[in-house]
Amino acid sequence: MSLNIDKIREDFPILKRKIHGKRLIYFDNAATSLKPIQVINSIILYYKEYCANVHRGIHTLSQEASDMYERAREEVAKMINAKTNEIIFTLNATDSINLVAQSWALDNLKEGDVIVTTVMEHHSNMLPWRIVANRVKVEVKYVDITDEGTLKYKELEELIDENVKLIAITHVSNVLGTINDIKRVIKVAHNVGSLVLVDGAQSVPHMPLNVKELDVDFLAFSGHKMLGPTGIGVLYVKEEILEEMKPSKAGGGTIKEVTLSDVEYEEPPLKFEAGTPNIAGAIGLAEAVRYLRNIGMENVFKHELDLVSYTFKLIDEELKDSIEVYGPKDPSKRCGIITFNIKNLNPDVVAALLDAKGIAVRSGKHCAHPLYQRLGVDGAVRASYYIYNTRDEVEYFIEVLKEIAKM
Repeated sequence: MSLNIDKIREDFPILKRKIHGKRLIYFDNAATSLKPIQVINSIILYYKEYCANVHRGIHTLSQEASDMYERAREEVAKMINAKTNEIIFTLNATDSINLVAQSWALDNLKEGDVIVTTVMEHHSNMLPWRIVANRVKVEVKYVDITDEGTLKYKELEELIDENVKLIAITHVSNVLGTINDIKRVIKVAHNVGSLVLVDGAQSVPHMPLNVKELDVDFLAFSGHKMLGPTGIGVLYVKEEILEEMKPSKAGGGTIKEVTLSDVEYEEPPLKFEAGTPNIAGAIGLAEAVRYLRNIGMENVFKHELDLVSYTFKLIDEELKDSIEVYGPKDPSKRCGIITFNIKNLNPDVVAALLDAKGIAVRSGKHCAHPLYQRLGVDGAVRASYYIYNTRDEVEYFIEVLKEIAKM
């Protein structure tokens, strides 16, 4: 089934905007996606019709808000084939990863233990483990990548022994677009009793993902990269692990009973959601999940693969000698991300010139400084696709890049 892109585009009001007198072409989806009118309206409806706090009031508005908030949890759980009580709402993927670091790692790791991660990680899946390492004296080891931008699996497997207690790995690189073989990593990790945290910020919005099939222990992702609002994220934790974790934040909403000498916490996931949550954000995320489910995640993935393949074809035909693309050359090994440099041009200059033509991309080091050090470049331009992008936009993008390359 191919997507009806024209129909999808009608749902995104921002695509009617002009940028510098040009039509908007939005290729910055790896940073945040655009929002369909259905998501926008669901947030407005909450504030207009049943704005109240959740889980604390017996009045009608509170009951309605609580019901919608918990329905949102159910929608997210269904999307990744999790149990509802395994879904914790957070601020974003970064917050989710830090929650694991604070609520699991600090209590379960000790001196001599090892955390394994990779050089292709976003800072959000690198720096929290350094904080843990500094506090409990564990060692963090990094797996390298090939020159093409794929993980060195043999190196990873050689690193994994009984001292490794956690592997923290991205499913899809936010720079290279590389899709890592998470199932292979999890199998090797579980053979030695290690747990696995998957950064799904760039995978959950773009492809089918089944946590039970993968047997993943922790999965973090953000709502704003998958058509949802900002300020809402998700942490999936296996039920048996979640029950043993202690909250890193305490306060209203997390407790059953408090005395001056003791506290009894709520059952998961509520004991990890201290204070008033982002109710509107959760409701908006649920609408985004429904939107994606109606399209079909397999169709989302196929559409992006088509755009990436088409981009590679045009680059090979028209820009081969002017541009350097980072990551796997085989489009089937990557998600809808293409990071590149035009030879002899600063990536920020290229991004500014593209913006002048109405094309929004991201330039810089993309919160992955060690990866850029490994690549040997001081930044790049990143174009990232989603469901509302078209081949026509790709063709225009390539034509503008050809003009820029002549400089």
